[in-house]
Amino acid sequence: MRFISFSIDNFRNISSASIPSDAEDIVFSGINGQGKTNMLEAVYVLCYGSSFRTNHLKEAIKKDTDSFSLKSTFIDDLGIKQSLSVSFDGNRRIISIDGKELKDRRDLIYSFPCIVFSHDDISFVKGEPSERRMFFDQMMSLYSPVFFDTLRSYKAILQQRNAAIKTGNLSLLDLYDERLALYGIDIIKARAEAVYEFNSFFPELFRSISGENMDVSVRYQPSWNMENTDEILSYLQSTHERDAAMMTTSSGPHRDRFTVVSDGVPFQNVGSTGQIRLASILFRIAEARYFTLKSGNKPVLLIDDVLLELDNEKRGRVLSSLPAYSQAFYTFLPRENYFSEKKENAIFYTVEKGEYRVEGC
Repeated sequence: MRFISFSIDNFRNISSASIPSDAEDIVFSGINGQGKTNMLEAVYVLCYGSSFRTNHLKEAIKKDTDSFSLKSTFIDDLGIKQSLSVSFDGNRRIISIDGKELKDRRDLIYSFPCIVFSHDDISFVKGEPSERRMFFDQMMSLYSPVFFDTLRSYKAILQQRNAAIKTGNLSLLDLYDERLALYGIDIIKARAEAVYEFNSFFPELFRSISGENMDVSVRYQPSWNMENTDEILSYLQSTHERDAAMMTTSSGPHRDRFTVVSDGVPFQNVGSTGQIRLASILFRIAEARYFTLKSGNKPVLLIDDVLLELDNEKRGRVLSSLPAYSQAFYTFLPRENYFSEKKENAIFYTVEKGEYRVEGC
């Protein structure tokens, strides 16, 4: 799958833009604040129906307007040309493929697998546990509809259980416990397997790109250490009083911990700022490799100025280590050239004040 054109209206600082993209690599170059990242965000919204920069799409509507519209033409894996659109009027989001509205965003995610590299990714290494849970859940959901559905079901039951606790309806907890245990144990098993597979190649990836002999890996610590649903159910029932006092569900996959470690020590305590930044970039490379390994498909990559803090040698190693992709979109500052050789199938844009001009035109 690849996008061959975009049409954008009233998105961030982009009033109106038509952008051809029928190439393997698309580069957006310009000084900061001109709209390079806005373009990558627009592609991401088309792939996910949500943004990687905000939880509120209303923030992406151009100032002094009341809605945005994103449209694209793409070639699917069968070589068929189709259209995709996402619009948002401040209240309702409408996603359509060839004019047919999608009722479930899940269908969009599996049609347009997309992985974004951004500065905020450093939170995967040194941020809160919830950030690493989100990373692994996204990584696994991208290739596994079963995991996606199980996680969605778990979160729905968790929300209902927490509501029962807050309203004092503790008699409902036994019912919710059964379903929470059922979905939860599947999540734990899937996460444990994913971390095992992730650790089978991430440490070597870090050593080869960093040039340092450090054993960097991920340690998974589930909140429940039981082996079957009966044991989990018994444990949940024993925590009713504690949960009532805390006004929340105090254990479960939503409390699991993923820790990045080096030789058993939390990496954020021993790694330099540059090493931590590099590890966060390699998390995304590993995610892309993992996706292709599990699905056999190639993702779309969005690479947003994450190489600036790396020296020239590491920048080159990172780019050369990118996995196979269907299409890649990059943002660079002016006069940057991180590619080791000329890109034959590429389009280069200069970006200024939300306008996009093909270089040389």
